[in-house]
Amino acid sequence: MEYPVGHLIAVGGAEDKGTDLEQGIVQRNRLNFFELGILRSILSLVPGTDPKVEVITTASQIPDEVAENYKDAFKKLGCNNVGHLRIRNREDTNLPEYMDRLKNCDCIMFSGGNQLRLSSIFGGTRFLDVLRKRYQNENFSIGGTSAGAMAMSSTMIYEGRADLAHLKGEVKITTGLGLMQNVIIDTHFDKRGRFNRLAQAVAAQPGAIGIGLGEDTGIVVSEGYSIKAIGSGSVIIIDGQNIEFNNIADIKFGAPISVENIIVHIMSKNDVYNLETRKYEGSEVIVEDED
Repeated sequence: MEYPVGHLIAVGGAEDKGTDLEQGIVQRNRLNFFELGILRSILSLVPGTDPKVEVITTASQIPDEVAENYKDAFKKLGCNNVGHLRIRNREDTNLPEYMDRLKNCDCIMFSGGNQLRLSSIFGGTRFLDVLRKRYQNENFSIGGTSAGAMAMSSTMIYEGRADLAHLKGEVKITTGLGLMQNVIIDTHFDKRGRFNRLAQAVAAQPGAIGIGLGEDTGIVVSEGYSIKAIGSGSVIIIDGQNIEFNNIADIKFGAPISVENIIVHIMSKNDVYNLETRKYEGSEVIVEDED
């Protein structure tokens, strides 16, 4: 098996730090951890001293404002070569200019919004084929926040109220962009109380590993299987491989689910988890310079 050469950076959202890029609330004077932490981590993975970043705002209903906010955020980190791929429909994915820019950039950043827009617009397109090939074969980084993170996996949650997520059928699942296999990503995990939502998704597909990302928090995925937590909050891993009793297939829609022996890990900054072995591998030691 050939592992991807590139990196994925999935981010859970950043509302608590004053900039809600995924919903398009632009508060330019309160840029904080998201820009100075998560985006810095993304840039550290991009080769060269003058990386070219392309922002895709397809998921957002106010794409221009969100794109400008990202440009401002990257600029604060010294990255001025940031473009906006304003893809609003499937026809846009075939525009020669956008295909050329995809082939020549160093990093793609998917904004948040509605993840179903990402899967329905990019699914089955040549644009997505090129994106996958670059990630597989080149030192190429793909970032995504909120909906942009959720769409990275082959299985994607697109709907499900947290207060009803313990009931069968309330969590809606479809096919994502397929950059990661056998995982299901959920975002805004702590603030919106989405444990039951992700647990039901895993109960329905126990072969997949659930990854819950808190706000101001994310993961860096290397070689397609090694994930490192970044940011200020928690990354929750839900593993259903050892589930014993699971009634989700037998109960009626709307009935509460029961699941026995689900495994949960809680990760914080620099902790590492191996998706292949399904093992927590401890914390990556980071040596910081003393002032």
